[in-house]
Amino acid sequence: MSMNILVVDDEQPIADLIEVYLKNEGFTIYKSYNGQDAFRCVESEQLELAILDVMLPDIDGFTLCQRIRENHNFPVIMLTAKEEEIDKITGLTLGADDYITKPFRPLELVARVKAQLRRFTKYNSVEPNQEEHLIAFSGLILDMDTHECTLNEKKISLTPKEFSILWVLCSNRGRVVSSEELFHEVWGDKYFTNSNNTVMVHIRHLREKMHGSAEHPKYIKTVWGVGYKIEK
Repeated sequence: MSMNILVVDDEQPIADLIEVYLKNEGFTIYKSYNGQDAFRCVESEQLELAILDVMLPDIDGFTLCQRIRENHNFPVIMLTAKEEEIDKITGLTLGADDYITKPFRPLELVARVKAQLRRFTKYNSVEPNQEEHLIAFSGLILDMDTHECTLNEKKISLTPKEFSILWVLCSNRGRVVSSEELFHEVWGDKYFTNSNNTVMVHIRHLREKMHGSAEHPKYIKTVWGVGYKIEK
């Protein structure tokens, strides 16, 4: 069964671009170029997700999100050219589920849509313990089902252990993960002193494939004496 997604953006080329990518994934798309038309669509159609541009010609995306939340609980992704932290906080406070800034990578937006739909389905199904299988942020996409990783829309070839390490770090974004915890999660074995060298080698290989290094990490940061961390 196809899922219905509302795309709201006053820039028609952007709305059309999003429509093409989402239709390729089998979604049914409703497009609106202003807030009033979008809200009428919300009230008349059975929607599973909405993508809202913040800057609209009549009512802004924040107000539209707030009105949606009065009667609906489907996922909302805010789309905007603004990068100020206060805008992100405002959107999330009003009930948005995710936030992506322009210019965006279409495949990352698609991945975030799928992640939100999976999460929404999980929490509204009879199987609340179903595992989340997709992580997408800052151009990085990890798919647990296929064990595929893409960075800025380019596929990265990872070994199973490298993928597992990256998955653990991404699942704990913003928190330092110790070498001991990583080894236990990925190798499932007792941690010994020389196990740290094993983790370090895999982290180095990961950084190289992601075009980073210990001196200039782009994603995986070393917190000396503690472990490794990927920022939110």
